[in-house]
Amino acid sequence: MSEEAQVVFLPSGRRGRFAPGISLLKAARTLGVDVDSVCGGRGICGRCQISVAEGDFPKLGLVSRADALTPSGDTEAAYAKRKSLLPGRRLSCSARLCGDVVVDVPPESQLHRQLVRKAAEAISIELDPVVRLCYVEVAEPDLHAPSSDLRRLRDALARDWGLTDLDCDGSLLPMLQKTLRQGGWKATVAIYDSRTMIAIWPGLQERALGLAADVGSTTIAAHLCDLLSGDVLASVGMMNPQIRFGEDLMSRVSYVMMNPGGERELTHAVRQAINGLAAEAAARAKAGAADILAVTFVGNPVMHHLLLGLDPTELGGAPFALATDMATRLPARELGLDLHPGAQAYVLPCIAGHVGADTAGVILAERPDLSDEIVALVDVGTNAEIVLGNRFRLLACSSPTGPAFEGAQISAGQRAAPGAIERVRIDPVTLEPRFKVIGSEFWSDAPEFDAAVTGICGSGIIEAVAELFLAGAIDADGRIDGTMAARSQRVRADGPVFAYVLRDGDPGIWITQNDVRAIQLAKAALQAGVRLLMDRLGVDKLARIRLAGAFGSHIDVKYAAVLGMLPDCAISQMSSAGNAAGTGARIALLSAKARGEIEDLVRRIEKIETAVEPNFQAHFVAAMAIPHASAPYPELAKVVTLPERKSANRDSGARRSRRRAQQ
Repeated sequence: MSEEAQVVFLPSGRRGRFAPGISLLKAARTLGVDVDSVCGGRGICGRCQISVAEGDFPKLGLVSRADALTPSGDTEAAYAKRKSLLPGRRLSCSARLCGDVVVDVPPESQLHRQLVRKAAEAISIELDPVVRLCYVEVAEPDLHAPSSDLRRLRDALARDWGLTDLDCDGSLLPMLQKTLRQGGWKATVAIYDSRTMIAIWPGLQERALGLAADVGSTTIAAHLCDLLSGDVLASVGMMNPQIRFGEDLMSRVSYVMMNPGGERELTHAVRQAINGLAAEAAARAKAGAADILAVTFVGNPVMHHLLLGLDPTELGGAPFALATDMATRLPARELGLDLHPGAQAYVLPCIAGHVGADTAGVILAERPDLSDEIVALVDVGTNAEIVLGNRFRLLACSSPTGPAFEGAQISAGQRAAPGAIERVRIDPVTLEPRFKVIGSEFWSDAPEFDAAVTGICGSGIIEAVAELFLAGAIDADGRIDGTMAARSQRVRADGPVFAYVLRDGDPGIWITQNDVRAIQLAKAALQAGVRLLMDRLGVDKLARIRLAGAFGSHIDVKYAAVLGMLPDCAISQMSSAGNAAGTGARIALLSAKARGEIEDLVRRIEKIETAVEPNFQAHFVAAMAIPHASAPYPELAKVVTLPERKSANRDSGARRSRRRAQQ
């Protein structure tokens, strides 16, 4: 053993070397890792639980094993006896370092937990239960009329429910005879999709549970539903543990490419996360995960493939071939899910290599195919998935917006978590700012404001850039105007260019010229994708725009319009669709009819590949300007006063935008 041992904390990735014998809690605090503890490290509260991530971590340059920590002692034994300790969990205040180790800090042990903004949306769903509960009274065995218990059960279901030619899931047979006799030949049977017996209980059973999950690259959200009433009984969410293999999708695909068998690690991580969410949701509903009979999933193509145990390598480069784009039906146990033994899984279909089952969920929730007007559905992430059309024709594409809208590539950027600036207002005369922080109800200029500020998230940077543009501190080409330094000390030299200081102090939050450029590149890609579909559809105006996903839920549509993230549209007709992908998963969970409809719809959608469309680059260059180099914005002008266009700068600005886009 070396003189010092190395510890890496996930998901933060912070690492350090310490003398053997230091507690993990102390090491975490030394490195600034977010680990909760109420009892001050006495082993009483149990909030500091961690687990060892065992295995070879070539990217981290070390091998991690559980024996790199001291064995569990009396303190942990006493806590486990008092409150229970999950298998593999340790108390970081008691576990001491004695070798190189990689440690996972689960969400529940983080003091400042990631804010998962994917609550179930209120929506009217036409129920068409995929699972039916059928109570029957089965004839007892008769020596004079020999027949198996299964055959007599099927006869009873045919007699009382008109259900014939039913299959029997293999998990039901081992419990069949015992259950029938326990119930005195009275039983309730769960029938899946009107053709398969998947569960049986003695006597009368009146509740069936299902789980709808949106497997995002950053967060996983799950909603536990009553399959018979459609009620949402619990909603839970967590960070996707795959983040330790890569922040974005392509880095995870790269991990698989560079580490043979790496897809199995990623698959195991996401399946275990779903098992944890299922258990948590069921516990909130005073049930168990074993009571869950059906589960539906949506996710982008990479998440879709990894959930199914498919190698996502082909999605890492053109032509972005999917292993399958069809809806997938299979027993949940084949996905390694610890639900009812007979539970069945349904994964919505994908649309194209960059437009996945999550977009299919958005379509199912929003149903643009039922609209006479032209509707745009936009789910903003590292890639923006765009669906455009009406009941006559639907088109879809993916546009490479990059991670700027999620706070990445921004100098003080971070994800939407407590401490992140999410709202910004700037006085157009003095350029003095005020802002709101996630986790506080007060604006920064209120006497009650005392929130710790840690950075700025996507909605905050969008509002900051838009407010600076409206105040004249940023021109249409995205250049921070250095002459404003004479008016306000907030505008300061930053090397050869200028920056705007949103917050002095520690940490200082600056809006730099590079930050503005990153937002311009992202918003230009988004608008170019929408305009490409409009060209293909032959329209120059949109009736409605719906913004989906966690980002779309919290962005102020007015500021999105000011920046020119989207073509001009009446502000009143731009709105959030919330977690529409998760809503689509719920609809598919609760309606067999909806499953058939989305499978048919996906086959009808026209897929457009932006990378090979010659007009995409021209649209991109024009959209680099704020809000646009040439397109008028009459609807936006009704609600805000746009700075006067400076024709002298417009041509040179367009040339600079073109040069940046070509670099």
